[in-house]
Formats: sequence, structure tokens, C-alpha cells
Amino acid sequence: MEAKATQALLNELLETLKDGEKGYSTATTDVDDHDLKQVFKKYAVQRDGFLTELEDQMHKLNLKADEESSVTGTIHRAFINLKAAITSKSRESILNECERGEDYAVKAYQTALKAEGLPGQLKSIIEKQYQGIQEAHNEIRTLRDAAAAK
Repeated sequence: MEAKATQALLNELLETLKDGEKGYSTATTDVDDHDLKQVFKKYAVQRDGFLTELEDQMHKLNLKADEESSVTGTIHRAFINLKAAITSKSRESILNECERGEDYAVKAYQTALKAEGLPGQLKSIIEKQYQGIQEAHNEIRTLRDAAAAK
């Protein structure tokens, strides 16, 4: 894969992870439920760790992380903040918004995994992270479904 294409792909994943970390950190402050605070903290830390792994790989590959935030990411961050404020900290609404972010993350990782010619170590890291993203998505969906059933 051409370096420029690899850089663009990684920058998209970085933005997705930054959005997830920010979204979960925000959600942590917007919920009163102790169990959700713990889940959101766990995933904020996870995304931060994933960011570090990908940034390290970019450094090793002599690629540059884009310092500008993506438009999509900015929109998502603004929306989760707005949604949390409007819904008066509703558990179901916050989980709905977190799941929306997880859907986006899953798609971004699926796209990255389809890329041809990624260096082996980088592909392994993306595959491992994708498994973590999938697990987070499933847990958030389960929590959302439980909140909706109440």
C-alpha cells in the first residue's frame, strides 16, 4: 500500500479513536449510574491505548498523524454533547449515542481491514483493535437494549 494511502487510513482510525475517547469521557460525566461510569471509563482508556499503538506504528513507518480533526469527528463530538444535554442525562439516550459512535468505529475498522498491502505488524494491531471495538459495540448495545426494555 502506498505510504500516502496508509497515512490517510491511519488518520481516519486515529480520528475515530479520538472521537470515541472524547465521547466516552463526556458520557462518563453525563451519567449518574455508577455501572455506566465504569463502562465508559474502561472504553475511554481503551481508545486512548489504541491511539498510542497506532501513533507508535505511524512513527515507525515514518508517517505523520493529521493534527486537524475530521469534520465527521467534530460533528459526532458535538452531537453527543448536545444529545446528553437535551435528554437530561437519560441512560437510554446516552447509550443510543454511544452505540452510534460504536457503529462508526466498527465501519472504520472494517474498511481498514479491507485495505491491501498493509505492513504485517500494522495489520495485526488493527485486527486486535477491531476485536476490542467489536466487544465494546456489543456491550454498549446490550446495555442500551436493557435500558430500552425498562
